[in-house]
Amino acid sequence: MSVPVPLEELPQAVERFGSNPYIVTVGADGRPRATSVTVRWHKDLLMLGAGRRTAENVEANEQVALLWPAPVPGEHALIVDGWAAVYDSPETNRVVFVQPGKAVLHVSKGP
Repeated sequence: MSVPVPLEELPQAVERFGSNPYIVTVGADGRPRATSVTVRWHKDLLMLGAGRRTAENVEANEQVALLWPAPVPGEHALIVDGWAAVYDSPETNRVVFVQPGKAVLHVSKGP
């Protein structure tokens, strides 16, 4: 079951779930990859550090998902779908900015 999270309420939801989601990216070869990251807000964007493979995948396919697992089994997880871009500079190293497009709280029902 999914419950929409209005984007204007997303900062509070992220604060509640913490700063360490997984980012799910898809490379040019179509293979998905999930990586643990640390995020923080930069204006209306989520910013995270990026390794080589995450950056390559984002450059190949800008659509990403961020997933905060449920803190306790049976509770909601937070899922944010969005678009990402890689930014590389001497001041920040390599970072990925994510523009959230949709957010939901999701809990799986049992079999």
